[in-house]
Amino acid sequence: MATVPVLGGAGERTREISVVFAGPVRVPLVHQAVVRELADRHTGTHDSRGRSEVSGGGKKPWKQKGTGRARQGSIRATQWKGGGKPFGPTPRSYDKRMPTEMRRSALREAIAAQVAAGGVSVVEQLGVTEPRTKVLIERLRGLGIAAGPTLLILAERNAVVERAARNVPWLEVETPTHASVYQIMRHDRIVFEEAALQALEAALAP
Repeated sequence: MATVPVLGGAGERTREISVVFAGPVRVPLVHQAVVRELADRHTGTHDSRGRSEVSGGGKKPWKQKGTGRARQGSIRATQWKGGGKPFGPTPRSYDKRMPTEMRRSALREAIAAQVAAGGVSVVEQLGVTEPRTKVLIERLRGLGIAAGPTLLILAERNAVVERAARNVPWLEVETPTHASVYQIMRHDRIVFEEAALQALEAALAP
């Protein structure tokens, strides 16, 4: 069973706790979950007009024979300026199906990968009570967390912390119920409140 450090107020390791997120990481499973999440972000509202949708072109531009020019049936055919677009994009859904248990397994293994890489740490409570960016940055600096892609997972939504983190481009704040595989993998450092880690372990228990 793997362990992660619990940080004190000055960023020192006060103790270590055991976590269930350990074991070999199935990279293809994690990759599939990331691809699914990114695909789900596509709105799929792109559209282009075919020759039957553009205006005009109801009349044959010239007679079929005798003019010396190539035969044409409509000035809105795809080869004409202002004509329809051939094989253009149409509205579609990019959703990819992935069973719930596979998604849960992928999230467990993404966290296990971060634990193995030493990118996970825990604080008992963040302890930020003012909605000020400077206060939050000083608190993180006190925990030994430098500027860099960091995911902060709180036990529950905290409007004070969320407001303070708005102007920090390298920091993302999330809760255990909404943390995703993509978020876990794209950040170099994952910081849990201890209650948040316990809630996530309970939610992802096999």
